Amino acid sequence: MLFPVTPTLGLVLAVLLVFAAAIAAWASLGRSREIVFAGLRAAVQLAAVSLLIGWVVHSLGPLLGFLAVMFAVAVRTAGRRVTPNRTWWWAALPIGAGVVPVVVALLLTGLLPLRGIALIPVAGILIGGALTATVLGGRRALDELGTRWGEVEAGMALGLLDRDARLEIARPAAADALLPGLDQTRTVGLVTLPGAFVGMLLGGASPVEAGAVQLFVLVALMAVQVVAVALVLELVARGLLHRN
Repeated sequence: MLFPVTPTLGLVLAVLLVFAAAIAAWASLGRSREIVFAGLRAAVQLAAVSLLIGWVVHSLGPLLGFLAVMFAVAVRTAGRRVTPNRTWWWAALPIGAGVVPVVVALLLTGLLPLRGIALIPVAGILIGGALTATVLGGRRALDELGTRWGEVEAGMALGLLDRDARLEIARPAAADALLPGLDQTRTVGLVTLPGAFVGMLLGGASPVEAGAVQLFVLVALMAVQVVAVALVLELVARGLLHRN
């Protein structure tokens, strides 16, 4: 076990959470309450999942329901981060278009068995990656359009279609959403040893097996995130995902 579940662990977690909130307040980042709430929410959610996971992994119906809940929460979280209006539900498209084909391909090829113990963590990693890429890509694209809207109008005045004028401005900013995943992939093994690799080693797998699994995770994440960023950029360019 990497960390023993003891009162000491709980105390350390509480101190780290308070420390993060305190630094955010000291630096006037305006996220102190969100940090505390996020930490407490994570604790409650992980406790609930820990109680449910043993039941979910052994039955197909609950397994599919659990995956649907994961997807729905990711869509709402990403959509509301990008925009506060009703167009947030369009976030389902970039997240789903990135994740679903990869998971289906893995199931059809037999690389991923239709068992909860394997499907839930893989789907969770991919959905989480798509969520992050959608949020970063969508926010950066809309922020850039808001700041440089005069350039968009100038492009349209020169004869560009609305979509093309928006793309010219928003594309470079949205592409920055790919940087965290690219940097993680470039530096894996040199700067960080990600969770899948460490988890496989702790579970008794050989270093080669752990490395192969981690490589798959990183490459699959890049594929999912590229699809998510491309689609969220297209939605913004077409005006389907916007801010009031």
